[in-house]
This record gives sequence, C-alpha cells and structure tokens, in this order.
Amino acid sequence: MICLGLEGTAHTFGCSIINEEGKILVDERSIYKPPLGKGIIPRDAAIHHSENAISVIKNALKKARIELKDVGFVAFSAGPGMPPCLRITAIVARCLALKYKKPLVPVCHPIGHIEIGKLTTGAKDPIIVYLSGANTQVISFVEGRYRIIGETQNLPLGNAIDMLARELNLPMPGGPEIEKLALKGKYITLPYTVKGCDLSFSGILTEAIKKYKQGAKAEDIAYSFQETCFAMLAEVTERAMAHTDKEEALLVGGVAANKRLQEMLKTMCEERGAKFFVVPQEYSGDNAAMIGWTGILAHQRGYEVSVENSQIKQKWRIDEVEW
Repeated sequence: MICLGLEGTAHTFGCSIINEEGKILVDERSIYKPPLGKGIIPRDAAIHHSENAISVIKNALKKARIELKDVGFVAFSAGPGMPPCLRITAIVARCLALKYKKPLVPVCHPIGHIEIGKLTTGAKDPIIVYLSGANTQVISFVEGRYRIIGETQNLPLGNAIDMLARELNLPMPGGPEIEKLALKGKYITLPYTVKGCDLSFSGILTEAIKKYKQGAKAEDIAYSFQETCFAMLAEVTERAMAHTDKEEALLVGGVAANKRLQEMLKTMCEERGAKFFVVPQEYSGDNAAMIGWTGILAHQRGYEVSVENSQIKQKWRIDEVEW
C-alpha cells in the first residue's frame, strides 16, 4: 500500500510518497518565506500553497516514478494550523481523492511529528517534547491516546523565538538565526517560569525585548533566552519522566533542530540513565513524510472520511484523537 501525503498547515506545502513499511520514497516541499521583519501572513502562505501545489505533487510523483493511479489513498494535514493554509491543502486532497477515486485520510499534524520521530529514531515509548511554531507540549502515550502532561500557558516557544528574532532584525525563520547569534553571547538574568509541568514564555520574551531596547547586546539576549527557555524544558521533561517512569525522551518539531537544546536534554537523560532521541533535522520542521507515514498508521486503524466529512480542524488537539 502506498500513501500520498499532503502537508500544508503553515509555511510549508509538501507532498510525500511512502509505503506501509515506512520507506519514504519521496518528500517534496515548497516553503513560503515572509518579508524581513514579518511573521507568517496566513493569506499569503495560502496563496503560495495554491500556486505551488501542482508542481510539488508532480515533482514528487516523478521522483518516485509512480502515477496517481498507483497510490492507495491520500492523507492530508487536517489541523491544527492556519485556516487559509489548511483549506488549500484540504481542497487539493479532496480533488485528488475524487478524480482518482482514492480513500481520504485526515491526519492530526502533531501526531505526525511524533510518529515520524519514532519511525526515524526507533524510540518505543518515550516522553515526547514537541516544540514548533504553534506548540510547546510534553506528551506521553497512555491508554490509547497521546496525553499532554505539560504545555505552554501562553506563547509557544517557536513563536516566541520568531518574535524575538524580529525584534533583533533577524530574518525568518528565527530559530537558526537566534541559535547562531547565541554562540557569541553571555548570560544575563531573565524570568524563569515553570508551574508543575507547564511553562510560560511571554514574560521571558517581554523582558528580553525590554533589555535589548535598554542597550543589552543582541548576542547576550539570544544566549540568555535560549539558556533560560531550554533549562525550563529540561526541568519539565525530567519531571514528566520521573512521574511516568519512562526511560526514553524524544524531541520533535521545528525547534528540535537546535543543537544547544539537544545537548541540554541529552545531558539530563544521561544523568537519569535514560535514552535520548531527536528527530533528524530534515524531518524536524513541517514535512509531508510525517503526514504520509501517520496516514498509513491511521488507515491501518480504520480512519477514513468521505469528501463531505473532510472538514479542517483549526484547533485539533492531539489528546482528542483515539490512537
């Protein structure tokens, strides 16, 4: 069985071809980049998706050396995400399903990040640290679904990093730029806010911007922001591992590419005698391979919808999905 997976929740429109053994035949993508100093503009990102969808799909099929008639079913990212982007992706998926008479499988985007991480690393039953532009969650699989042990109470870390990068006049995406800048910095005190297994990043961001405007060096702000936020994450991840008696931690999502974050979580796991896994960088950000693979798993579990019932879910939470 071969799945054609479509990702399009935010800045990336992607198409993957993947088989039921988990072999990623193709992972094609096109990424919308906002103007310098601006965040993602949902309408413009959706226009980008509509203009690039056909070429991305054609290139994927060409590289995989298959035709749409050879595809078993179509999986698409149904949410959560930016509504204009989700709509374009759903429309493309529906058109393919109708024209070629293929089953349609909706995929919860966060589960995609986790499952591609487990597929590519071999992690079995980890505490998951899921960090992206719109999500900061510590997750565990318990009794048939992914359960959120802790999460941000306001800003997700990825968005906070991008907002700080814009204040520092850095290009998007902000994560790699902040990471690079932080290598030259020294520590200055920023608020540290952990509440059980929940976190708060809005106060840290506000104080970091304030200190920058008061004359603090950009590299010191970047370094201190990373060190503070990542220490908070290491603390709540360790607390979640202790609470659940799990011996693995898996880092996924776009922010997972940060080497300093990886180092801190790895050190924490080593001190506990636990295993640490991180999703490969090529699959850390939004990608269609994760949608295709999760589509395979969802299809095996009986998930399938008619075109009429293939609505997008802007605020689809991972703990709403029986898995």
